[in-house]
Amino acid sequence: MRSSDGRPWWTLSVLVLAMLAIGLDATVLSVSLPTLAGVLDASTSSLQWFLAAYTLVMAAGVLPGGVLGDRWGHRRALLSGLALFGLGSVACALSSDSGQFIAARVLAGLGAAIAVPTSLSTLLLVFDERDRARAVGIWTAAGFLALPAGPILGGWILAHHWWGWIFMINVPVVLAGGAVLAAVLPDSPPRTRPPSDPAGILISSTGLAVLTYGIIEAGRSGRVDGGRAVPLAAGLLALGALVAVERRRVASGRTVLVDPRLLSRASFSAASALGALGMFLTVGALFTLPQYFQAVLGSDVMGSGVRLLPTVLGIAAGAVTAHRAVVRAGARGTAAAGFALAAAALALGGGTGTGSGYALAAVWTVLFGVGLGTAMATTATVALDSVPVDAPAVGSALVQTVQRVGAPLGTAVLGSVLNSGYRNALEVSGLPAGAAEQARGSVFAALELARRAGDGRLADSARAAFVHGSDLMLQVCAAAAVLGGILAWTFLPALPPDRPARPTEQDAGGKDHAP
Repeated sequence: MRSSDGRPWWTLSVLVLAMLAIGLDATVLSVSLPTLAGVLDASTSSLQWFLAAYTLVMAAGVLPGGVLGDRWGHRRALLSGLALFGLGSVACALSSDSGQFIAARVLAGLGAAIAVPTSLSTLLLVFDERDRARAVGIWTAAGFLALPAGPILGGWILAHHWWGWIFMINVPVVLAGGAVLAAVLPDSPPRTRPPSDPAGILISSTGLAVLTYGIIEAGRSGRVDGGRAVPLAAGLLALGALVAVERRRVASGRTVLVDPRLLSRASFSAASALGALGMFLTVGALFTLPQYFQAVLGSDVMGSGVRLLPTVLGIAAGAVTAHRAVVRAGARGTAAAGFALAAAALALGGGTGTGSGYALAAVWTVLFGVGLGTAMATTATVALDSVPVDAPAVGSALVQTVQRVGAPLGTAVLGSVLNSGYRNALEVSGLPAGAAEQARGSVFAALELARRAGDGRLADSARAAFVHGSDLMLQVCAAAAVLGGILAWTFLPALPPDRPARPTEQDAGGKDHAP
């Protein structure tokens, strides 16, 4: 299939809708938790698992999902993933208690874990080199569109309709998308059927799930103590064992889930790591912005979603146009410039005050979005161009796996920076010990205490303390973006690669083709 006929673009349009639905399924849940707590009689622990179940299954299932894409063929894997995601969405809407809802989230996460890497690798097969970068940019932008759309759409549905519709809206997307994919995507099984690697699948899934759980727990508590260090260490040990096992399998001539030699390719490993850094920065901005809009500027949930649009539109603009910059400046220059622009924007945001208002936020978030979108689309294309042609879905899944670690890591690290800055700057002298500790818990808790007590000084202190913590966090993000620019300039290809042919699994460990 060539990009010059219409089918690749039809395929891309369906994949964009599917990724938007999968992204919405995560973001819309955050605004529906208060409703679900009442409808499903859910405890605080259950509410946490409503979010964590989907994340953990995605972390554990992306690599096996890529294996299915390479073994079954992309059309069959995509349709199966979308079907499971649709069934999980229906089960969420029809759940009557917390246990059923968590099980439904696991089912939806499993479908997403199959669909996401397979959809990305499908772009490698249906688009030629001329249009692939633009297609990847559009696909990347679609994932970010769900960030503001979730609170806006979820808030509107919860205000006017049955809560189950926030999940049932996925069903027509799945049905229509499946019909179009079945019609336009050729049933082209891989040229070589990759043998299974049960040990690699088991170790990678377990290690990624345990590591992600450890990061989530560390982020939730704001610290890593003895108990919380155990899953982090266990996850890292499992992934280290995976590399050792796969190296031995390669040395003995057996096939592997992920060829460790692929990680030795500078273009692949650096681009994948930079993608994780991009997710780290994204979480930083999106962790603080909704809270700033609501606690400092007084917006509601839907209003904060609307105010996120400049960020997402900036990301979309940067991602969709990145391929033009790569043609002129190469991947190295384009990604480095994107991270540099993001760093400058984050530094500007790190100078926010309580009286800055929305204008400053709109300016720096647009610039941040353009820079980040440019950098992430470029690094994604570089990583995918390094993926072996014999196993595109597994390679794409590895890219996605590395990137997805950046999100919970960003929540843990950057959330701790913000919370620490907030707690240290909050003035609670004169408050009872219990009230003071409650106020230190979050800016919203402090504002609620101030409202009930009619204490304007506490409210002003809470807003000022939150802005202080947010500024510290954005300054950390700016430093990380500078590091990203340096790494991009050092390790990514200097010029657009010739791409006479993508590497195969057999030569994945050979010389890196990046100039």
